[in-house]
Amino acid sequence: MSDDPKRESGRRKNWDASGDSTDPEALFDDPMREAEEEDDSFDEAVEKPQPMPRDPADIIQALNEENTELKNKVLSVLADMENLRRRTEREIKDARQYAVANFARDMLAVSDNLFRALQAIPADARAGADETLKNLLEGVELTDRDLQNKLTKNGVMKLSPEGEKFDPNFHQAMFEVQNPDVPNGTVVQVMQDGYKIGDRVLRPAMVGVSRGGPKGVAGAEAKEAERQDPGMTIDRTV
Repeated sequence: MSDDPKRESGRRKNWDASGDSTDPEALFDDPMREAEEEDDSFDEAVEKPQPMPRDPADIIQALNEENTELKNKVLSVLADMENLRRRTEREIKDARQYAVANFARDMLAVSDNLFRALQAIPADARAGADETLKNLLEGVELTDRDLQNKLTKNGVMKLSPEGEKFDPNFHQAMFEVQNPDVPNGTVVQVMQDGYKIGDRVLRPAMVGVSRGGPKGVAGAEAKEAERQDPGMTIDRTV
């Protein structure tokens, strides 16, 4: 600030004459105004409301809910993995057990031909057969027996159900026989042996079934089960 009033007055006049409306005093910092602005900023910072801390009980409840949700997700994943493991084990077991199904089915024709060859020689002809024919028959019997053993070793079982109750899952009825002395639905004759692998049918046994006798217990139970659930079916074929 100049000590000469005249010089200061002249400077103001020259400033006004230039047409600039800016107050020359505004070009210089005002310590008092800056101090007031700082006080206002401090007051605003002090008066600004701060967020209240959360209730610990609410925090614990939220964490418990999150923990429960995570546990449920983990249990769901574990259940899916267990189901996948069981399904994979079952598929592997089935693949191993039924891998020979097609080959075994083809071998049944060989077994049938061996059986027919043996049945072609009646008992009286065998009794009077020469040594060559006896050796031939013995060789055919050994071959048929060995084939049956190999089939059994690979899980293929023969079905020869004569005297058993007729089971449509494993037997195919070719004819009926009127016999009042035999329980109704009993297999009285086997025309062709059947075969199964595991619990699945390779070929049903072709049988003759009795009719007209007393109703068997198994047959009554089967009829009752069918009556209670007529839509129930069992798929045992491969």
